[in-house]
Amino acid sequence: MRSFRTAALSLLTAAVMALASCGSNNKKADTTSAEGVKAAGFRVDGSKLIDANGNEFVMRGVNHAHCWYRQNDDAALKAISETGSNTVRLVLADGDQWQKDTTDSVKALIEKCRSLKLIAVLEVHDATGKDSTESLEKACDFWISVKDALKDNEDVAILNIANEWMASSSASKWAYGYSSVIPRLREAGIKNTIMVDSPGWGQSGTAVTDSGVQVFESDPDRNTMFSVHMYGTSGKNSKTIENNLKAISERSLCMIVGEFGYKHSDGDVDEAYILKYCKENNIGCLGWSWKGNSGGVEYLDLSEDWEGRNLTKEWGDVLVNSENGIRATSKTCSVFG
Repeated sequence: MRSFRTAALSLLTAAVMALASCGSNNKKADTTSAEGVKAAGFRVDGSKLIDANGNEFVMRGVNHAHCWYRQNDDAALKAISETGSNTVRLVLADGDQWQKDTTDSVKALIEKCRSLKLIAVLEVHDATGKDSTESLEKACDFWISVKDALKDNEDVAILNIANEWMASSSASKWAYGYSSVIPRLREAGIKNTIMVDSPGWGQSGTAVTDSGVQVFESDPDRNTMFSVHMYGTSGKNSKTIENNLKAISERSLCMIVGEFGYKHSDGDVDEAYILKYCKENNIGCLGWSWKGNSGGVEYLDLSEDWEGRNLTKEWGDVLVNSENGIRATSKTCSVFG
């Protein structure tokens, strides 16, 4: 036990530091859970994601477009698990643009992932690139409507509120929007770890650096993590990649690379460095996407078939089989034994 003098000195030092940091952009997240609140399943601890057994978990896997290819879910998820992936990020819909998912469909997806020893990151895609807070609110309404599917699955399911909400890179508007919906999710009784995509079509890591602490602290459970998507803007070279990811980690915020490719409409991507940096720094990364890309971005398909018999040479084979790829770095979450 510390002496009274030591404790008093510590309190005085803490008070001085708090005053000195007031208004600073370098503020780090206070990752202490709110009093009386115990995170269920996964929990955020500084820059780390901790599983229900108390072990650090680092995501390695891919994205799968469930809401557009529901009929291929079984084949795709089985094939994804066979790559060695420990995580799959699943595209869902709240009905604004595509067929709305239901409590039953979400529950079935989670159960399928559990049977394949895959952690499920569930995202709503309808708000992609929209700057209106109404679209974010609608995604929030969707999650509340299917909350029964999330309950008792906190150990295997992470709630990624909305894919790439905001084309704009405004950190203040992004933070305001998420700080308003996260408390609503908690008030509804949702205890899963929450994931928040960066603005700027997911690529503005700077916004997370500047305002991520505000978003994190809006969560009564202090159980929110972040996702940066890396294409030709945020993933174009090693310096940009490192600047984005290191700055977020230095705020004591937990984050992953939730999407990345090897090239895109906005330029080339240094996918090899993304894999290398993520491995060396225990950062999760999920490639986009298994199959079904269209509209000129078919090159982002990881597999030529849903069953994964033929991975694409320039992207799928690299992500799965390269030196720092999925097979070499992925570890199954400890909740699966």
